[in-house]
Amino acid sequence: MNAMYSMSVPIFTKTLGNLSVILDKAATYAEARKIDPSVLLAARLYPDMFALTKQVQIACDFAKGSVARLAGQEPPKYEDNETTIAQLKDRIARTIEFLRGFDEAALAGAESREVTLKIRDQVQTYRGSTYLAHVALPNFFFHATTAYDILRHNGIELGKRDFIGSTS
Repeated sequence: MNAMYSMSVPIFTKTLGNLSVILDKAATYAEARKIDPSVLLAARLYPDMFALTKQVQIACDFAKGSVARLAGQEPPKYEDNETTIAQLKDRIARTIEFLRGFDEAALAGAESREVTLKIRDQVQTYRGSTYLAHVALPNFFFHATTAYDILRHNGIELGKRDFIGSTS
C-alpha cells in the first residue's frame, strides 16, 4: 500500500464529502428559518478571518493542489466565483472527482518528490512527505474545520460525527 496515497486522497475525499453534507444541513437550516443563505456564506468567526465561502474554496484548493503536486502535476485552477451553497457543493464535487482520478501508482515516490511553492514573495521547497504532513494536511483541516465552526457558531445543529463521518 502506498502511504502517501492512503494519507491523502481517501482523507481529502472523505472530509470533503462530509463538508458537502454539512453544507446540505446549512441549506436546510436557512430554508427552515427563512434566512438568506448568503448570510451564512459571508459569515466568519472573527473580522480578520475568511468567510465560509473562502474557507470551503481553500479546503478544496489544498486537497486538489496537494495531490496534484505530490503526483508531479500542475493542479487545476478553479475560479473563486461561488456565491451559493449549491455552487460550493459543485466545487467540492469537482474536487472529489479530480482526486478520484489518482491511483496509488500516481503517487509512487511522492514521499521524496520535491514540492516547490511560491507563498507571497517566498519560494518554499519541501520533501513530499514533509509537505503532506506539515503543510497540506494541517492547512486542509484548518480550513475544513473553520467552515464547520462557522456554521456551528451560526446555529446549524452539527456535531463531531458530522465532521468526521463514519469510520467504515
